[in-house]
Amino acid sequence: MGGRRQQDNRIIGTGGFGTVYKGIITTTSSSSPSSDEIAVKKITPNSIQGVREFVAEIESLGRLRHKNLVNLQGWCKHGNDLLLIYDYIPNGSLDSLLYSKPRLCGAVLTWDARFQIAKGIASGLLYLHEEWEKIVIHRDVKPSNVLIDDQMNPRLGDFGLARLYERGSLSHTTVVVGTIGYMAPELTRNGNSSSASDVFAFGVLLLEIVSGRKPTDSGSFFLADWVMEMHASGQVLRAVDSRLGSGYDEEEARLALVVGLLCCHPRRGSRPAMRMVLRYLNGDEGVPEVEVYSHSSSRYSLPSDLKE
Repeated sequence: MGGRRQQDNRIIGTGGFGTVYKGIITTTSSSSPSSDEIAVKKITPNSIQGVREFVAEIESLGRLRHKNLVNLQGWCKHGNDLLLIYDYIPNGSLDSLLYSKPRLCGAVLTWDARFQIAKGIASGLLYLHEEWEKIVIHRDVKPSNVLIDDQMNPRLGDFGLARLYERGSLSHTTVVVGTIGYMAPELTRNGNSSSASDVFAFGVLLLEIVSGRKPTDSGSFFLADWVMEMHASGQVLRAVDSRLGSGYDEEEARLALVVGLLCCHPRRGSRPAMRMVLRYLNGDEGVPEVEVYSHSSSRYSLPSDLKE
């Protein structure tokens, strides 16, 4: 990684408990040495929560292997610094592709790319919830924690808040963690995170991918309620990102929006499991009707460009 100045020039991300740097690792054990780009997450020193995050990432991500998850190569302690070493994912995070960076797929992230990214994230979450040896609750599903590789495949990462449970055990917590806008109602009330709260966060993320809009703003706007209003009035396709113009599949977009609404249901027991979510998105299962709901008794504000 070199000196401090070189590190500072290679910062590729920051989080609540650490900074992520781009680096190079050289293999010299073979007759033909090779160099590979890596991402190194340095946990903030003197932070008890940061140390807990470090241990959590090693415990969970270190043994997880799925094409839609970030691969942890190893870890080490260097002085007072705790370092996690990952594969370097070249295209950055999903939120940068949706909102800020010059787009890699033309002027705007294409519909085909968005739909495949959504299904890839769903596949990764299904693995965490049902297909690994333990149940893994991610607890911070959001666009900035989804990295996009050179084939435009999504990789869900940042497992610092994740929790592992034995199958058959009670998988919920009582500490409120997560990101505003992606936290399920039961999580904000009492910290009760579970696979269902991950499903809620995925639902918000799915609506965000389709609409190109943040889940909340500085006022009372909440994305799921706004999409529900469009759906209830028979105009759900108005929620599709206007930057796409007519360049999207209406059937797929309607499907993704309705599945997102199902996942965002205020009642935990009314949300589908990730296995069903993926079946819906793949067209393997018919999508049930969505009952009309709202997350707020107060009137939320529509985005200014969609007000009548």
